[in-house]
Amino acid sequence: MRVAPAIAGLVAMSAAGFGTVTVGDSQDDTVMSSGPRQTTDRSYAGVDAGSTDGTDISRSFNRQVYEEQRTTQEEQLAIVAAQRQQIEQDVESYAEQVADQWVIPVTGYRLTARFGQSSGLWSSGQHTGLDLAGPSGTTIVAAASGTVKTAGYDGAYGNKTSIVLDDIDPGNQTEMWYAHQSRIVVEPGQKVNAGDVIGYTGATGNVTGPHLHLEVRPEGGEPVNPEEALQEHGVRP
Repeated sequence: MRVAPAIAGLVAMSAAGFGTVTVGDSQDDTVMSSGPRQTTDRSYAGVDAGSTDGTDISRSFNRQVYEEQRTTQEEQLAIVAAQRQQIEQDVESYAEQVADQWVIPVTGYRLTARFGQSSGLWSSGQHTGLDLAGPSGTTIVAAASGTVKTAGYDGAYGNKTSIVLDDIDPGNQTEMWYAHQSRIVVEPGQKVNAGDVIGYTGATGNVTGPHLHLEVRPEGGEPVNPEEALQEHGVRP
């Protein structure tokens, strides 16, 4: 079939822009080369034409920015880790400080007798501690940290717990006694911190009513005023 010159010119232009075109006797015989089109699709898909391993790399990828961002993230993680470690150290330090603080061993009490008062109610004639009166069964906590030395019945003291204190002077074995308990919940050798439950108030031994009798005895010897010892540690009964 003869092709008109004008049509032949259009075909030539098309071939130059899109590849070789074969003209047959029908539209089904027209085939377009896909070489340049594949190149266009490849670039559009973001494939680096210079890559030899076929790895897809975005043309907008900036390795320097990526490295800077990664460094910033690593620095932030290091800061967070340091902050977490500091918090853990602060919590541990606070726990140690709390353990060293003294507290009133009972709540809801009435101070009914002080150290040194004279009365025929006491076998020695003078009161040897502080009496904190309240309902029987009131929780008793350790006023200070230490190690339980004895826990059991002791004559006029009734059910008594003695605790060797940690923080007055570890060398002098100062003891704190908790007497007239209805029930003891610690045992010799047990370590306790200030605020730990050690028993419950009662009226065992030589008493006129339920209360906690509190004594402080340096070296387990003669008692001293427990009110002064409490005040030295920031506690006022």
